[in-house]
Amino acid sequence: MLVRHRDREPAIDASAYVAESAVVVGAVRIGAGARVLHGAVITAEDGDVAIGEDTVIMEHALIRGRADHPVRIGSAVMIGPHTHVNGSTVEDEAFIATGASLFPGSRIGSGAEVRVNGVVQVRTTVEPGAVVPIGWVAVGAPASILPPERHDEIWAIQRELDFPGTVYGVTRGTPMREIMRRQSDHFGAHSDDRVIDRRGDD
Repeated sequence: MLVRHRDREPAIDASAYVAESAVVVGAVRIGAGARVLHGAVITAEDGDVAIGEDTVIMEHALIRGRADHPVRIGSAVMIGPHTHVNGSTVEDEAFIATGASLFPGSRIGSGAEVRVNGVVQVRTTVEPGAVVPIGWVAVGAPASILPPERHDEIWAIQRELDFPGTVYGVTRGTPMREIMRRQSDHFGAHSDDRVIDRRGDD
C-alpha cells in the first residue's frame, strides 16, 4: 500500500519490488533493485526516508523518518525481520539482523553488523566493520558495545545522550501525559493520509 502523507508521495524505482502487504508512507525514496517484503512499514513521518540500491527490507521491519533525523539506508544493506530503524543512518553493506533496534541520531558504519536483538541507542555511532553481538547494546559516539547486564555502565553513557529530547523533544522528567499528548498531536497528521495506487492515482 502506498500512502500520501503531508502532501508527499513515495518514489519507487521501477526495478524495485514492494510487496502488496507492505506499507510505504510519504516522502520515501526506494532505489533500484531494492526489495521490501510483506508486512514491512516504511513511514516518512515528518522527515524523509531514502533506501539505496539492492537493499532488502525483510518482513515486518519498521523504518521511520523524523524531522530532525531522516532515515538514510545505503546500498546492499540487509534490514532483517522485525527490526526497528528509527531516524538512523545505515551505511552501505551493513547487516541489521532480526529484531534489532536503531534509535534516532544513530549511525551504522559501512559493513557493520547489528546482530539479533541488538540495540543502538540515540546519537550513537557504530564504526565501520564493527559488530554489536546478539542482544548487546551500543551506546555513545564512538560506541561502547556492552552486554545488557552491564546496565549501570550503559546508563552512565546513555543518560548524557538525551533520549527524551532526541526522541520526544522534551526534557527529562516531563510527565508521560504531556509526552503522549504531543505524540497524539504528531501522529494525528495521519488523519489526512490518502492511499494511492501504484500508478500514483487517487
